[in-house]
Amino acid sequence: MEKIIRPESMERITTPELAQKFIEEQIAEIRTQVGNKKVLLALSGGVDSSVVAALLIKAIGKQLVCVHVNHGLMRKGESEQVIEVFGKALDANLIYIDATDRFLDLLAGVAEPEKKRKIIGGEFIKVFDEEAAKLEGIAFLAQGTIYPDILESDGVKAHHNVGGLPEDMQMELVEPVKLLFKDEVRVVGEALGLPHNMVYRQPFPGPGLGVRCLGAITRDRLHALREADAILREEFDKNGLAGKVWQYFIAVPDFKSVGVKDGKRYEGWAAIIRAVNTTDAMSATIEEIPYPMIHHITNRITHEVEGINRVMLDVTPKPVGTIEFE
Repeated sequence: MEKIIRPESMERITTPELAQKFIEEQIAEIRTQVGNKKVLLALSGGVDSSVVAALLIKAIGKQLVCVHVNHGLMRKGESEQVIEVFGKALDANLIYIDATDRFLDLLAGVAEPEKKRKIIGGEFIKVFDEEAAKLEGIAFLAQGTIYPDILESDGVKAHHNVGGLPEDMQMELVEPVKLLFKDEVRVVGEALGLPHNMVYRQPFPGPGLGVRCLGAITRDRLHALREADAILREEFDKNGLAGKVWQYFIAVPDFKSVGVKDGKRYEGWAAIIRAVNTTDAMSATIEEIPYPMIHHITNRITHEVEGINRVMLDVTPKPVGTIEFE
């Protein structure tokens, strides 16, 4: 398949006015391509799929069918935001699948990172395929492919939505932002009226918290990770670091250490803070977090999150460390 090339004459989308012009052009193109037929979209809640969903809703309304699969490895409040924004505010034709038990049952006892990834990606495809099979009249498959995906692959966003989408789906692709870079997608998202924190959501791995709940995933440790991560994100937001740091998160290893609570010894997990800056994800530097802020985050996590008795700070750049732990 011939690679798609962004025209050199194409103006970068840097302003609301340019974004609005792009939106109007794409609405016309989408309507011409789709006609009166239905379009299916796997809506992860990430930047790319959210912008594509909002754009398609504006163009074809209820002809778009969005499927959001909650694999139980989302960050706190993410699936709820998808339902609130798309199911309620935008009145989208949204199918929400809570497959938490299905995924976590399959992952029980699995510690090897690549095996975890394959289980999560493979099961996502199965769930999405099952839902797609229930629908009638779907002629098109929408994807949040952006230009870096084309530059780095064979033109297909194979990594999109955890593990790609079923290869045997006989549908024509609709990829309205495929010539845009990530910063342009964000400008378009804001012009479409999506929430700022959704449009500027930081990169999140397809397997979600599955690669931050280190080793074999347990429900109690996953819950502790989700709660600790929510505290970190809240404090970064309040202290002006959210827009300054490229990626920040908590990882929780699968071993316990002794702590003290209410004058008694007890065993708990560690919460590891990682905050990095990068331009291309090939290398990364560590963001220096003020120690008073670290002390405050530590106090909140160890007192508010059941099962966490230590907070650690990862200060390893890339290389030698990768951005994610697994």
